[in-house]
Amino acid sequence: MTRTLILCASLLLPLAAAAQTTSPAPPPPAATEAPRAYRVFLIGDSTVARSSGWGGSFCARHLKPAAACVNLARGGRSSGSFRAEGLWDAALEQVRAPGAKRTWVLIQFGHNDQPGKPGRSTDLATEFPANLARYVDDVRAAGAIPVLVTPLTRRSFKDGQLQNDLNPWAEATRRVAAQKKVALVDLNARSAAAVQAMGEDAADRFAQAPKPATPAPSQPLAATEVVEKAGARPKLSFDRTHLGREGADYFAKMMADTLVKAVPDMRPLLLR
Repeated sequence: MTRTLILCASLLLPLAAAAQTTSPAPPPPAATEAPRAYRVFLIGDSTVARSSGWGGSFCARHLKPAAACVNLARGGRSSGSFRAEGLWDAALEQVRAPGAKRTWVLIQFGHNDQPGKPGRSTDLATEFPANLARYVDDVRAAGAIPVLVTPLTRRSFKDGQLQNDLNPWAEATRRVAAQKKVALVDLNARSAAAVQAMGEDAADRFAQAPKPATPAPSQPLAATEVVEKAGARPKLSFDRTHLGREGADYFAKMMADTLVKAVPDMRPLLLR
């Protein structure tokens, strides 16, 4: 009996040693999200930005899952200051990143290019069109497709008529698009026509907050952008430039409807 136990133990020892030296099986690879086949970047000011413009609703509601939508618009920026602050260089790094079959970059400026905004205003005849042309060239050099967007109208009325003070900047954008042979979304013309047709009271529903009974003298209802700081919580107020949820949804759908015709290659990706 003793010899049998010794023999069994001698047979089990090599098996135990082998078990101790054998490496454990590697864990299964972690699941990773498949890259999107297409990408759409939004560049502009607060009328495009997620919390105050049409861009958030557009990304959330009007693109199919095959397209990744990246909203890099920033409140208070012009065609000049967006580049001067380094925001455009950072955006181009993302645009250049490989992996997508096709990338579009939608560019809308004009609100803060107007006079009276120190450090942001650009000359309408020279700087503004030159800036837009550079954006187009940079996007093409990055291997992506530029789309110029005329600035969303403000919703200010006088004697029943919409005061579309952004039309000169829209016209400059149209000329650059024609010269550079780039796709154009004429959001200014479409939004101005729609706001004029609905009237002031209906258009006031598009604001971020309800219209006050008595507007403060120091805060005109047609107020334009304040410079948005990264990470800062947006301040919601009533004005006739920025968009609340209803306004964002309305103009995001307008963008999608217009892109179907202006950029036919995007049609399969758009939800209307």
